[in-house]
Amino acid sequence: MQGLSAAICGVLLAGTPAEKVRSARRVARDWRLGRLAHEFSVSMPDRPARPAKPELLPPNRMPKRGKGGSERGRIAMLHALAHIEYVAIDLAFDMAGRFGSGFPRGFIDDWMKVGADEAMHFALLDRRLRTLGSHYGAHPAHDGLWEAAEETAGDALARLAVVPMVLEARGLDITPATIARFHEAGDDPSAHILQRILTDEIRHVAAGTRWFNWACERDDSDPVNKWKTLVNRHFRSVLKPPFNDSARAAAGLTQDFYL
Repeated sequence: MQGLSAAICGVLLAGTPAEKVRSARRVARDWRLGRLAHEFSVSMPDRPARPAKPELLPPNRMPKRGKGGSERGRIAMLHALAHIEYVAIDLAFDMAGRFGSGFPRGFIDDWMKVGADEAMHFALLDRRLRTLGSHYGAHPAHDGLWEAAEETAGDALARLAVVPMVLEARGLDITPATIARFHEAGDDPSAHILQRILTDEIRHVAAGTRWFNWACERDDSDPVNKWKTLVNRHFRSVLKPPFNDSARAAAGLTQDFYL
């Protein structure tokens, strides 16, 4: 029986988007069906494999993509979102493989489900891009999400605090306005994909918040104070309103954390 950490490395080191999606779905399914041994003998790579395209640029060199009013702007927005979901596959599986030995099995269950969701989200967005005459890799992207993973590679609580509870929570804040703009432009198919992603991301933020609170209880530390300390230490930007308080509350991320 293959070990869990070795299977996860196969996801992280998959060379093409199609291979990564297939590998993510297979590993999540094999874990759910009990086909993977609960072991962590293989270390996670410092950096996942990346396809030749998209070109990765520093955030300050990324071209402006507008607000999605034109078809060109909507394609650029969908491409940016596809890249976020692509990196999110690696973030979810790395979370399980890098930190799973310090948590109950339910932690692995949750991040396997999250990784499978992210693979599905990426596939939906890439398919939509192709319908619109484009594809993933046609535009440059930036590597800010994985930089956050590198920053928190040595601390499970820092990873939980920054990735699901800051970066993914930010998606809860901005996605509703993006959905509205796509509807206004008559692009209902894209809007429906984003609505599906938004619904799933509430569960993802909830998983991060739940395990952060669990670890704080285990360590006899106050979750709010611990979160603020870790975010101040590891997050290189600032938390910006407006906040989607209702979606955040549904994920268990209450205002005492971020206000």
